[in-house]
Amino acid sequence: MTLLPATVPASLLSVHRLDPESGEWGLRVDHAVATAAGETYVLSGLRRYRGHGAGSADPAEQNFGYQLITRYGADGAPTASAVFGQAVPGGARSAIPEGDSATLAVLPDGAIAISSQPGSTHLLSPDLDEVLASWPMSSGWEKKEDCREDPFAASIAVTPAGRLLCMTSEYGISNWAGARPNIVAISEPGATLGPGRKPVLRAIATLDARTDRQSESDHHPHVRYGDAPVGRGNRPALSLTEALSELTGTSGSLHGYVDSTMTRPAALGDDLFVVPVFGRTYRSSNRGQEFSFALVDDRGAVRGRLGGLHLREDSPFTGFDFTVVADPHRGCAFHLNRYGLYAWSNDGVLRARMCTGQKPFKPLVHFELLECTPAGELLLAHRKQHLLLRVPVPQDLDGLAVAMEAALKAYGRERTALKKQYAPVNWCWRDGSAAVNHL
Repeated sequence: MTLLPATVPASLLSVHRLDPESGEWGLRVDHAVATAAGETYVLSGLRRYRGHGAGSADPAEQNFGYQLITRYGADGAPTASAVFGQAVPGGARSAIPEGDSATLAVLPDGAIAISSQPGSTHLLSPDLDEVLASWPMSSGWEKKEDCREDPFAASIAVTPAGRLLCMTSEYGISNWAGARPNIVAISEPGATLGPGRKPVLRAIATLDARTDRQSESDHHPHVRYGDAPVGRGNRPALSLTEALSELTGTSGSLHGYVDSTMTRPAALGDDLFVVPVFGRTYRSSNRGQEFSFALVDDRGAVRGRLGGLHLREDSPFTGFDFTVVADPHRGCAFHLNRYGLYAWSNDGVLRARMCTGQKPFKPLVHFELLECTPAGELLLAHRKQHLLLRVPVPQDLDGLAVAMEAALKAYGRERTALKKQYAPVNWCWRDGSAAVNHL
């Protein structure tokens, strides 16, 4: 196992004179990806809020909200950081606005894509020193007519052959306001995303087909079904809502899939994907509500679900942990929530379950599952200590529990070594060695 700190540029802490011992700041780790060469990119968010700081011109008093991407070498040392989301004091406006539910992807040419809801995508150079291209999409209750919108995707995952598995958003879905993630789409083999190159995405699945409120202005030309852009009735015939309702026998139920939500699809291969879908949420407890990790092929057929989960005892609604990550090179998928870590083979059969109620795996409740690396390692982030844990997955999933137990036992020892190196205060891992780029 390997442990990496989610570092914060020392220069950023200095310009705002941030005191890590105060309770006025926060850091979250949103996502991480790795390259085949062993480099790791970590996306995080750094904030400070104080009631008396609103409107202040003094950087030491200002409230702020930055997004950070930090690149780590194969040896675990931070080598570069990108700072964006808002202007640094005295600097120009950020070229990348802060986005919701942002995730990363390493494209086949090495560029780093950051995508956020409802559909913005920005490409960065591998060294994190340049914004190569941007396809923005504004957020809000309705489409802004005076805003230049040229969206690409709300999330991107890359298959072994280099195809882009994307989630895209639509306006005018049922009675929902604003743009909502609703389409699963994939690029054609050989198509690439880059400056001046925006590939066509072929829609393979739609979450909700209730699109009577849509107009032609709501269509995105690059997201197509057949020979025309996706819109109104031009979309895959059977929605995921309908397919999962039939599969689970919940059609017409208040606890079924009407008004459901999907999160980032994961690639199990070049032609098989996992799409997390969860039912409508209510003000009271949602534990026991319907959820599915649907298996969808590149023709749009629902092949089933990742099986073996109990609606209540394994519910991802506790903590709202719906992320599924996949290893497309080895054909396996993983999910972590407050009740356990689960692993499946690509036929949807549950191969491993590590319950957090068992002593060896209790520490997993403090972690969030972020991604699976090309080398077959799980990337997990500690929510409070801001540390990234890389755990090698054995070829035989039956051995995953032993590997995870060993990694959790070694976690404390590795953390102690990092504390000696960085001397963190209140789990703020200050770093002054990496190049800092304000984008």
